[in-house]
Formats: sequence, structure tokens, C-alpha cells
Amino acid sequence: METGGAEAPQSGESGSCALGAATWTPASRVARGRPSEATRLPSLAYSEAFHYGFGSRARRVGPPTPQPLPEPHLLRLRPTSLRTQDVSHLLTGVFRNLYTDEVVGADLSASLIKARGGEDARHEEFVDELRRIREVYKQRLDEVEMLERHIIQARARALAEKERIMQQAKVHVLENFITVPPVKSIFRWCVDSELLQKHHLISPDDYYSDTVPFCSAPKGVSIPGYSKLTFSCEKHSVPKKHLTKKLEASCEEMLTKVKDELDYTVDSQTGDLSLKGKCKTVKKAGPSKNAKWMSHLHVPQRELERLLLVRMESRNRFLKNPRFFPPNTPQGGKSLLFPPKKPMLTGDFPSGDLEESCVDTPVFLAKPSIGFFTDYEIGPVYEMVISLQNTTATSRYLRVIPPSTPYFALGLGMFPGKGGMVAPGMTCQYTVQFFPDCLGDFDDFILVETQSAHTLLIPLQARRPPPVLTLSPVLDCGYCLIGGMKITRFICKNVGFSVGKFCIMPKKSWPPPSFRAVATIGFVEQPPFGILPSVFELAPGQAVCMEVLFLPTSLEKAEQTFIVVCDNCQIKELVTVGIGQLVALDLIYISGEESHPEPGELTDLTAQHFIRFEPENLQSTARKQLIIRNATHVELAFHWQIMKPNLQSLMPGETYSLDSLKYHPDRETAFSILPERGVLGPHTDHEFILTFSPHELRDFHSVLQMVLEEVPEPLSLELENLKDSSFSVDDVIVLEIEVKGSVEPFQLLLEPYALIIPGENYVGINVKKDFKMWNNSKSPIRYLWGKISDCHIIEVEPCAGTIEPNEVEDFELSFTGGVPGPVSQDLLCEIQNSPSPVVLHIEAAFKGPALVISVSALQFGLLRLGQKATNSIQIQNISQLPATWCMKESPVCLQERHEDVSPFDIEPSSGQIHPLGECRVNITLEAKQCQRLQTVLELEVVNGTWSYLPVYAEVQEPYVYLQSSHVEVRNLYLGVPAKATITLINGTLLPTRFHWSKLLGHQASVCTAKVSPRRGTLGPSEERQLNLELTAHTEEELSDLALPCTVSGMKEPLVLGISGKPQGLQVAIAISMEGSDSSTALWPGHLEELRLDFGSKVPLRTRMNCQLILTNHSPIQTPFTLKFEYFGSPQNSLNQKPSLPNMPPALLKTSRIREHLAKREQLNFMESMLSHGKGAAFFPHISQGTLGAHQQLSIDITGYANMWGEYWDNLICTVGDLPPAVIPVHMAVVGCPISSQRTTYYTTDQLQKEPIIRFGTQVSGGDTVTRVLRLNNSSSCDIRLDWETYTPEDREDRLLELLVFYGPPFPLRDQAGNDLSCPETPESSSSFWSSSPSNTSDSSHEAAQSAEGSDRASQKIISVVLREHDGVPADHLYCISPKQVVVPTGGSSTISISYTPMVLGPEVLHKVKCVGYALGFMSLDDEAERELPGRRHRLQDFAAGPLRLDLCGYVRPAQLSMELDYGGGVEFRHQASDLIPEQPCTGVLSELVTTHHLKLTNTTEIPQYFQLLVSRPFSVSQEGASRSRRAPGPGREEEPATASKQLVLHPQENMLVNVSFSLSLELLSYQKLPADQMLPGVDIRQHASGEKEMVFTQSLLLEYANHTTQVVPLRATVAVPELQLSTSWVDFGTCFVNQERVREVYLMNLSGCRSYWAVLMGQQDPDKDLAAFRVSPNSGLLEARLVNAPPNTITLQVFFTARSSELYESTLVVEGMLGEKACTLRLRGRGSYDERYMSPHQL
Repeated sequence: METGGAEAPQSGESGSCALGAATWTPASRVARGRPSEATRLPSLAYSEAFHYGFGSRARRVGPPTPQPLPEPHLLRLRPTSLRTQDVSHLLTGVFRNLYTDEVVGADLSASLIKARGGEDARHEEFVDELRRIREVYKQRLDEVEMLERHIIQARARALAEKERIMQQAKVHVLENFITVPPVKSIFRWCVDSELLQKHHLISPDDYYSDTVPFCSAPKGVSIPGYSKLTFSCEKHSVPKKHLTKKLEASCEEMLTKVKDELDYTVDSQTGDLSLKGKCKTVKKAGPSKNAKWMSHLHVPQRELERLLLVRMESRNRFLKNPRFFPPNTPQGGKSLLFPPKKPMLTGDFPSGDLEESCVDTPVFLAKPSIGFFTDYEIGPVYEMVISLQNTTATSRYLRVIPPSTPYFALGLGMFPGKGGMVAPGMTCQYTVQFFPDCLGDFDDFILVETQSAHTLLIPLQARRPPPVLTLSPVLDCGYCLIGGMKITRFICKNVGFSVGKFCIMPKKSWPPPSFRAVATIGFVEQPPFGILPSVFELAPGQAVCMEVLFLPTSLEKAEQTFIVVCDNCQIKELVTVGIGQLVALDLIYISGEESHPEPGELTDLTAQHFIRFEPENLQSTARKQLIIRNATHVELAFHWQIMKPNLQSLMPGETYSLDSLKYHPDRETAFSILPERGVLGPHTDHEFILTFSPHELRDFHSVLQMVLEEVPEPLSLELENLKDSSFSVDDVIVLEIEVKGSVEPFQLLLEPYALIIPGENYVGINVKKDFKMWNNSKSPIRYLWGKISDCHIIEVEPCAGTIEPNEVEDFELSFTGGVPGPVSQDLLCEIQNSPSPVVLHIEAAFKGPALVISVSALQFGLLRLGQKATNSIQIQNISQLPATWCMKESPVCLQERHEDVSPFDIEPSSGQIHPLGECRVNITLEAKQCQRLQTVLELEVVNGTWSYLPVYAEVQEPYVYLQSSHVEVRNLYLGVPAKATITLINGTLLPTRFHWSKLLGHQASVCTAKVSPRRGTLGPSEERQLNLELTAHTEEELSDLALPCTVSGMKEPLVLGISGKPQGLQVAIAISMEGSDSSTALWPGHLEELRLDFGSKVPLRTRMNCQLILTNHSPIQTPFTLKFEYFGSPQNSLNQKPSLPNMPPALLKTSRIREHLAKREQLNFMESMLSHGKGAAFFPHISQGTLGAHQQLSIDITGYANMWGEYWDNLICTVGDLPPAVIPVHMAVVGCPISSQRTTYYTTDQLQKEPIIRFGTQVSGGDTVTRVLRLNNSSSCDIRLDWETYTPEDREDRLLELLVFYGPPFPLRDQAGNDLSCPETPESSSSFWSSSPSNTSDSSHEAAQSAEGSDRASQKIISVVLREHDGVPADHLYCISPKQVVVPTGGSSTISISYTPMVLGPEVLHKVKCVGYALGFMSLDDEAERELPGRRHRLQDFAAGPLRLDLCGYVRPAQLSMELDYGGGVEFRHQASDLIPEQPCTGVLSELVTTHHLKLTNTTEIPQYFQLLVSRPFSVSQEGASRSRRAPGPGREEEPATASKQLVLHPQENMLVNVSFSLSLELLSYQKLPADQMLPGVDIRQHASGEKEMVFTQSLLLEYANHTTQVVPLRATVAVPELQLSTSWVDFGTCFVNQERVREVYLMNLSGCRSYWAVLMGQQDPDKDLAAFRVSPNSGLLEARLVNAPPNTITLQVFFTARSSELYESTLVVEGMLGEKACTLRLRGRGSYDERYMSPHQL
């Protein structure tokens, strides 16, 4: 059992009490699963609304008792507050049990820490770490509770202070319609921000940006901001001393009352947040009473006193005129603004709302509520009328107190009647006059006193929108040189809504005696500043340019303050700021480095820097970069000047005089600097480029001076007036740089220094040679090579250019010889700025010209006889000289051919070719005879070498023929072009042209021939294949056709003979089914073998596809049509277009929506196909079209059915002119059109099974569970269902069922179940089992078909059905009602399925699955729907496939899970001594009750209803349940208890049951009973060690609602004391009379129970006065025997004193208080007077 913590109050949600049981739910487990989550404080909760964050914070409790079966953790709910930062629901949703389960609980941690001390070092380290973690965890929880308590207290203090300030603000508000502004929160002052930041929480300092004052302001009466006077009103108004004193007195009195009541309503120090303290408000009493005496009463006593006062006043029932009552009393008249309240009963104390409504009821209402004047000017008088309306139901008087300032005046009032009384709802008017003397703001008020407790205040305000200037309060003039002047302009614009006149004056002149004294026309001066203009006027939106003059006289920052005064009495300070500067320039960088003069070298006397350039060549340029920094913040204009240096030799220590300095410009200097002039930006670095460009061979020396232009001279510091200052500017030299540079000549080198061209070259040929020229100078050079062209041509490329220092340039020499022989020349190169040129020596040798023919042989090729052919050749002069030539045919060749005249015509035959020139020669050959020509042409060159050109030619005439003069065209079809191939061969090497003519012959009119190409050219010896395209328009055989071809060059044309046999249209039809081979038939031909069969077992609502393949074996294109005779689709369904869905376009783009729309479109289309109501439909996807030439067209044909049966139809296929083909169509549909699910789409797969109807898990023998099922009929027929329920049975000896029916198997019945078809003959059916299996399953189906189709008219008498055995008919488990139901077409019907749980045996401990199924046999009552001859046939009853509903349910025994002890039950252990308290004097307890907690858990998924039964001495108790018990006694048997109330335990819940054992003296007395009389369930056990125990055994019975029981063993072991004496008798022998003898006897406790014993002495002789025997001690406590220890003993001293010489005998009995067995000790002794029996110590 789990209990709450010591600090947390006990509740039904967080724990359980000591004796009562609590129901544990999974929600409570989750809430306690992780204490850190429950105690986590959101950081955002520490705001001003903190009390919203801890409304439901759970206290930390201990971990729950471990469950035998772990329950699944539920997901946490998302927090409802948006301000929380708790993300535990997100972590739980992601990590589940990994986040919610505790790894090591508190109990396990405590156990591990206690049991530490083992030998395992790793375990000890783990325990130490666990202990530290638990300590840190407990510390964190304590800190969280401390933070929570601190924030709650701070919130309480802030709330109390807020209410106090609000009440004070309400006291100062004089009118109800003025809204009290909100109070600034003081929560930040009540909470410890450092404490929150220490624990990483959001503190008020994180979101407050204002600074914290050093101490809090004293609490006092503060006037709200809207009630304070403005500056103008204070300047122009008269103090209202009498009114202020009156208001302060009333405010102090009301504030005292508020404070008195707040002291008893809200305690700001204790931070009590009770509901009573929060909701308490300040109440105002109706009549004016002295409330001082109530400040000493508590709130309850005060309310009681007020109640008594109200009761006393209610006895006075005088009806007075409401006019004489104040309006804030209930009898003071009704308000015209608020609805009347219901009268209160006598004696009821008025509520606070009624009191407050009476107090706030206005008497007079001012219209307007505020007197407001605007847009006023000085001089005119403005008036306003204020109306006061009586808002009560009685006539009232009023008194108006006029304004106190001289700017407002109040006229006489105008009343609606005489006497100054205002009737209800009427108004009186007062005129308010306003006399402004300036354009400032004015404030005043009018007081209206009435019978109300509150005075009506009417504020009077005069507001004129002031002009608003866009002028900055600080006018920064920036920087200026000392002695200079800077003017800065600022734009001043009026963005307000009124005109303003402004005057600027120095601050020291404010306030002025008069504005005329300070107003100036020009600048308003305050050295070193001046402002212009000093007086200006600006209209709204108008702007003026203000100029500020700045004349600095020192380096420090100058600052002066001016005052801008407006004509509306407002002023503004303008601060002018400026800083004076002196000129400061620094040369901070020189590229390379700054040079230093050599010792003894003369330098300029005044130069500050020295720069030396390296030696340069003439006209070269060297540059250096200078960076000069302007150290001032002022722009400086500058220019450079180059001067000659002042050189003077000075002795050491000697100085130069200024008179010796001369400044002469250096006109011939080689130095320059860029930029030469410009402006230096303020405090920036500027880059300058110093250039050295020498123009002559000498040394250069100059001085560069930077001159600043117009630099002012500093002014006197004692300047007081800007007008008296005189400004002078001059140019100043601020920087001098001395520069030096020297010049050296160019250094050039040719490589090689001379060019010798080897070999002999042709005259006029250009010879090239490479060479180099090195520039070893320090600057680039510019060169220009000369050119020689008088006799020889000599050039250099490039002829001009530039060579950089230490670089080399590559040159190419071009040498062309003019005359043969050796040549020697010198070529000059001019160098710019160099006095001497560079010379290159050249030597070469040349020779004469030569001609070359471009071809090695001249080929004329093949020539036609009589043809002229011309070829061209190129003759090239490859020499540099002109060549004279002549060409002709060799005379030797002419002689060989025996010809006198050459057949060649050469043009030109001779001529001259220029050097390196070419000549084109045309050679023409005329073919005069057929021959093979081979000859040579000679080329003669004057003074040169001859050349010879071979010539070849072949002369022939044309010859063309056909490879075959006759062609037979095959595959010739009517009207279709057929192609054939013709081969045309050129028998010569000549290209020959051909041309085909028109077709000739008797059949040429019915044929068309076309040759491609029709004309063309045949190449040499070419065999060309031509395409002949023949189109026949008749089916007669073609034999008389000829096609001529004309060949150029041949006298006779070629003739081609054509023949062929045309054919007609040929189409083949094939049918391809899914999963089967296709059948094909040629058309026209035998089509009887074609059959379109969709299958014999087609499921309902399933799309069956097949393909009709049309193959055109001919090249003839023809149309076709497909049509079904009976089951075709309606025409309107084919034209139906899908409608656009009404949904956003964005949803249409999702794949799931598109898939759903596609299914819906398919469903709508199929429903439209079946709309004719025939039950089936066939649909060709292409119903008509055109079949192309040799085309194979596959047409999908789909069959649909929403009703079972066998369907026949004919598909009529028409192709072109062929006769129509009729194809039989067959489809057998099986399945049930009735389903419990709404059909939403058609599929191509098998029909889906009906979902299993589940009844869940029920208790064994429980009540019947009923499910209602709606059956939907998607077919076009009304279907009758006859239901039978079965239980599955799987037996090898039962395979078939033979059913015999007399009459129809399922006759039509009425609602009572009577047969309507044959009422006189009851239906009889019998079934028996056949053990012989059948190898065919279609026998029953065929028998049923033959029985139904034999004779429809005759009534069947006996029906025999053979079917497969699957189950046994059973109605005891599942039952369907009604047994017979008709489901209308397109509609639905409802059936009820009942499930009765079976009774399980006691040996079944787990749940049992109960499986069954129901078959709905379908029948059609309409004869027309059953069969349509030749079209459809539908089976009935058993022959048709029934509707199968699988039924499933579970039955489990009633059983609860219990947490028992190790022995499998509930065990109690007691000691009999527990009945004796610590103080035995108080007596023995009559009964002791010990309670154990038994946890019952329902691990099943069903609720369990049960009762608890138990017998004495055990008992049970649980909240809400009572037990009747009967105590067992001797002679009677125990009777079990019966429960008066039934308990329920819901699934996955648990409860605690208190099992008690009652130990009493009556139970201890059972140990004295004999064994044959011992009560059942009581056992006395004696151990070998002597211990004795009483064992009580009973059974706790859990009796469930199905009359089953569950037994919980109960066992109680009571240890009883067992006493034993060390001896059973003591013999004292003979003793001397009156002499006491002592013997010791040991009393032992053998049991594990304490024993309270007492000694009783047996009966002694009554005639003897004194007893002879006595025992010490005679009673006492003997502790229990420890485990494995010897028994505890006590020594008993037995005393014997003989009184006479007689024999004494007695019995000593030791008895216990707890009913233990008594111990007897026999005593014996004899007395004697003989002294020999005297003790030795007495002798």
C-alpha cells in the first residue's frame, strides 16, 4: 500500500488511507511515474500571473507497489496552458516507457543502501553513487518547494499592494466616468530576483529595462497624472487653497476608512492566498456613519453587527418622500440610467454589489462632460453651454461652484422651472466664458454639489495644438580652423498644426525684461557662435533655413546654449557645439624607404625629407608613392610647387640666415608629383605619386613644397563680439621634400653580332634568319630597324618596338636577292634618345629562276565520242626571277599515232611568269574517234630546265540494258499499291540518262504503274535497282502490260513486261483470355470455333478482361464495329463524362486524393454500365474504328456483374464488306452481392471476404451479447437470405454431407416462421454423414442444376444435396434473427447476431476462443430474375454460393490477479502474548485485530463483478461493501459470509482489500479442547523443541457473477506459551520444626511467546493456621525463547517450614494467563523436634 507524504493532504487521487482501500488506475501510476516531471516549474510561470501555474501541482509520493503484470503507460496529454514549458508529453510520445518508467525506485534505492557492505567493489561503488544521487534529488525537491513557497508569498504581497493602491486611486477619482489608470506591478519588489536567477529561472529583472532605485519610495497619497496641473496652468492660474484643503480632508477621511478595512481583509505580510482574502473588496456603507468602532471587530462579527442594524432599521416602515433621501440610499429614488433592483426581503443583509450600485448612481449628468476650448487667440471671448440633466426619478436641487481662475467665468443658470429645482429627466444650462491672455494651456473645473455623496466635477480645458519644430536640440557645427569661419545650415520645419512665432536669444539673457530688448535683426551672437535669423514665424508645414556661424579661437571644444521662445509660452534649449583645429600634416609613408644624404653631400637648408632615385636612362620614368595624412578634421586646399634647392656649405654648429634663402622655380626639373592640387579630406590619408623622368644626360636636384591655400591667422582669445573680428588668410608652406636623381646611357647587345646565310638561294626568294637583341639598361628602349630595297630586299620583323629592362627581343631577318651572286650588307637600328645606332652585318649568295607544273600527269578520263574536254594546269615559278616558257605536244608522239595535227588546244601556249608567280593553262581535247590516247606535252623554259607532262584519255559511246525484261508482281491486292524491283545496267563507263514513259497495253486503263525514280542518270558500269509500284483496280489476272524506258544516246527504248494476280481483303480474329491460350480463325472462313468465355467462377464486382485481336493480313485499310446483342452497355453511360470534384486544386495534386478520385470515377462508370438492371454487362473498350493495313489491333473487352448467375450473349463483329462474325459470349458469376460493407469500387482481384464479426472477450456463463449488422444489396434484384449457424468441425471420418429435403429447402415464411408455400405440408429435412469420400465436388452442383432445370412448372418433392462437410449446425453459441430476411435491391436490411458465452470448467484457466460462422443461403422469389432463356440462369439455395459471416468470440473464466505471500496466500503471525499490553495492570485485551492488505488486479479486458466471502476468525473490509460474519463455536459448523453489495473491478484496474485476523482469548481456549472436538481449520502443533503453535486456516472466496469462485488461502499462526518445571516433585525430608528450608526449582518457557504466570498452592490442612509451604516469586513474566537458543528460565524458591512433627504434603500449580497447560509440582516434608535435623548454621 502506498500512502501520501507527511506534508501532502490525503486525497482520493494521490494515495490511500490506513484502513480503507483505494482504487488504483493507470492514470495515477503515470502521474507518480516521474516525480521530477510533476515538480518541474516552468520558467514562464514566474510572472505576475504566477498563481495560474501551480493550480494542479502534484505532491511527490512514494513509488507504487510492483505489479505482477506491467501495465502499459499511457501517453501524457498536451498541457492546456500555452504559457507552460512542460515538454514531458513530447518526450513520452517519443521514448514511451524509457522515459516514464523509473529505473531505480525509492524503495529499491533504500533497500540497496541499507544492505550495503558486501564484497563486490563495483556494487559498493554503484550504491555510493546511488546514495549521492538520491541526496541530490531530495535536495532539488526541497529547493523546488522553497521556490514555490517564496513565489506564492511574493504574489500574495503584490496582490495585496495592488488592491490597496487601486482603492487609493478610486478615492482620488471625483467622477465615475473617468477611468482609473492601471496600477504598475510591484511584483518585482516582492520577489527575490537573485534567488530566481540562482536556480536558472526567469526573474523580473530579465524583462524590466528600467534601473532599480536604491530604496523603495515611501507610501503616501499620490495624485494621478491626469489630475496634475500642467506647466502653463501653474504659471497662469490662481491657487485654489480652499478647494484643495477641502479635497485633501475628504480624501484623508476616505483613505482612513479604506486602510481600516484593508487591515482586516488582506494581510500583505503573511501572504495568505485563501479565496476569502482574494475576493474581499472594500465596501462603502449607505448612510454616513462613524466607522471607527468597526475597526476593532473581525469580519464575521462586523457582518453580524451590520445585519442586526439593518433588521432594526427595517422595522421603521415610514414612507418618506424620496426627494429627502440621498440618492445613494435604497429609498433615495430610482435612477433613470440603471434598471430597478428587486426589493430585498426583510432581514437580509444587502450585498456588496447593491451597495456599490447605489453609491455610484449619478444624480446629474453633464453634457458635455468636459468643457473643451481649442483654436483660440488672444483677445476674443469664447463661450460654451453646459447642460446638467437630472438622471433620478425625483426632482433635485443643485449648487454650482464657479471656476477659480480668472480665465474662466460662469454665467447665471437657466432652469426649466422656478425655484431652482430640476425635474426628473430635465436639464438646466450654464454658460462658461473663456478669456485667454496667451496661447498656452488652461485648466480649471466646475463643482456641482447635489444630495449625492460625490460631488460632480466638470473639468474645463483649453488646448491649442502647439507648433512642433524638427530642429535638433544640439546643433553640431563640426570642426573649423582657429581664426577661420564656418557657416552650417540647418532646416527647421513646423510639423505641428498651428502657427508659431519664435525668438532665439542667449541663455544668459533668459528671461528677458522684454522681447524687444533681445530681438535682433541679424545674427544673435554668443561667441564663438552666431545664429541667423533670430526671430521668425512658421506656419504648419513651413520651413526656414537657420545658419549657425562658428569662429573658433582655441583648440578646445566650444559649446553655447541658446533659448528658443515660442509665442505659446513654451521654450526650448538649443546647444551649439564646435571644435577648433590647427593645421597638422604628416608624411607617414614613402615607397621603398626614405633616403639619407651621403657624408659631405650638400642638401637643401629647409627641406624636411630627402628622397633619392636610382640612376635612370633618358626618357625613362621612376615613381614613388607618398602618403600624407591630414591630422585635422578640416578640409585643406593645397597645391605643389617645385623649387631649386638652397645649397650652402655650413661649418659644424653654424646656422643659416633667412636672408640667404632664395625661392626660384625649377623650370628644367625632371620631377613631378600627382595630384598637383586638390583638397585634403578631414583626418584622412592621401596618396601622391612622385615621378622622375630625365630628359637629358645629367644629374637633377629639386625641392617639392606643399602649399596650403587660404589658411586663416589665429584670432585673439579675448574676442567678445564677432563683429569686431578681422579675418586674414594666406598661403602657407607646410611640407618640403628634397629629391635627387641621376641619368646613365643605354646598354645593348646583339646575338649574334653578324648573320651569314649559308648555301645558294634563288634570286627573288625570301630568306629568313633569327637573331636577338638584349637590353641591359635600367629602363625600356624604343628601337627602329632600317630597310634595304635598292638591288636586294632586306627587312627585319618587328621593325619597331620596346624592350623592357633586362629583357631580350627576338627578331627575324628577311633577305630577298635581286641578282645572282654573293651579297654583303650592313643593316642599321636607330635607338630613341641614343646618340649612336646599332649595326647588324649580313652575307648571302643567289641563283636563277625555275618553273614547276602543278600536276604530274593530265588525266582526261572517259570521253563520249564527239565530246570536248578541257583541263587546267598551273605553272608556278618557284624562283625569284621571271621565266619565259612555251608548251606543245611532243612531235615524237604525233609521229607514233601517224597524225599531223595535234588534237590538243593549249591556251595560252606560251608566255612569261613573274618571280614567284603562277600561270593557268587550259588544255582542250576533242574526241574524234574511239581510242585509248597516251601522249606527252613539253614545257620549254628560257634559261631554265624543261618539264614534261604525260596525258591520258579514253573515248567511248553509251549502252544500257535491263537485267530482266519481264517482272511478275506478287502480293498484289485490290486497290493497294504493290512494289517490285527492276534492275537497270549501264554497260559502258559513260554516265547515261534514262526516262520511263506511261504504261502501255489493253489492261493499262485498270492499272496504275509508277517507277521510282522515274528519271535519272546511270553511272559508269552502274547497276541501279528501281522500285516499281503497281496498283490494280480489278481482280482479273494481269498479262498484257508494257512499260517503255528511253535512254539518251540509244536509238531504241527499253521495254519492261508486267504481270500479276490481284487479291481481296483477309482478316483473322483471335481471342486471348487471361491465363489461357488464344484461339484464332481466319475471316472469311470458319468462325464456329471462336468463343468468348470469361470463366465459370467469376467473382462478383470483379472486372474480368479479355482481348479480341483483329489481324489484317492484307494491306487494305477497312472500318470495323463491335456490338453485344443483350448485355451491352447503355448508350447514355458511354457518353457520360466525369464531373469535376468540388475541392481545392491543391488537394487534387496529392496522390491519395487522385487515387481516390480514380476509384470513384471507375465506380461511377461501372455503375452506369450496369444501370440497365440486367445483372451483367460487357463493354468493348473500342466499339468502332479503322483497321489499318497489316495491323494487329487488340481490343480489351471487360465483363462486369453485380449479380450471380450464368450469362450468355453474342458479340457481333463487322469488318469492312466481310459478312458479320457472331462470337458467343459466356460468363458464370459466383459470389454474393450482399455485403456488410459499402461497395466503393470494382477490382480485378478476387472478391474480398467479409470482415470477422468479433464479440470480444466475455465471462464464462455471462449474458448474451448482440451485434446488429446492416446488410447492403448492391445488385438489381431482391434477394432472400435464409440463415444457418455452424460450428467448425475438423474430422477425418466426416468429409461429405448428404442433405435430403422434402419440398423446397428454404420455403418462404412469414414473420412467425410458418411456411407460406406449402402450409399443409411441413418442411422436413434430414442429414446424415457419409464416411466415404467423393472424388468429384461438382456432383451436387450438377444435380441441383438438373433438378431445377428439368421442369419449372412441376413442384419438387424431394431434394438431395451433397456438399462438403465443414461444420456442425449449432444455435446455442451463435444465433441470427430473423432467420429469413429479404434485402431489397440497392437497399439494406438489418439482422441481429447473438453470442451466448459458454460455461468453462474449473480446470480451464485461460481464455478460450469460440469460432463459428453463419451461412446465408440466397434465393430469388421472382421467376424472371431466376432464368431468362438463352441469356441468363441463376442457381438457388444450396446451389448458389451462400453469404458467409465468420464469428469470433472469447470466453475466459472469471479470475483476478492477486499479490500473495510466498506461501501462495495471506499469512498472519501472532503471539498469544500480544493480547497483554505493556502494562499488565490494565487487563488482558479481549480481541486484537491485525490487518493485511490484499491487492486485487483485473488483468483481463472485461470488468469483473464479484463478492467477498470469509469466515471467522478472518474478516474482510472494503469501502462500499459490508460483510456478515458468524463466529465458529463448539458444537456448530462455521457458515460462510454473504456479501450485501456486489463489487466491480474494471479492466486493468486494481483495488485494495483489507483482510483482518481477530485474535481473542476465545481462540486461545481452543488449545484445551480434545482432538476429536477440535474445530475445522484449527490445528495445534507441537515442535520437537517444545514450541507450541495454533494454526488457523480458512479460505477467502471471491464469488463472481457467473457463480464461479476463486479461493485465496488464509493462514494465521499463533505462538502460545509452553511452561515446564525442572522437576515434578520436591521432598524436603525431615526438618527441624520452625526451621525454614529452601529448595530451588526452575520454571522454563519452551515457546516463542512470552508467558505471564502465577503460582497457585494446593489445598493444605485447614486446621493448621500457618502454611508450611510457600513460593517466591509467586508470579511474573517469562520472556519468549529466542531462535536456536535455550529456553528462558526463572528460579522458583520453595520454602518449607514445619510447624509440628507431622507429615506435610501439598501441590504447587503454575498457570498462565493465556490458557497454557498448567505445571504441577508435588511437595512433601516432615517435621521433627530432634535437633539432629537442625541446620548446621544454626548450631
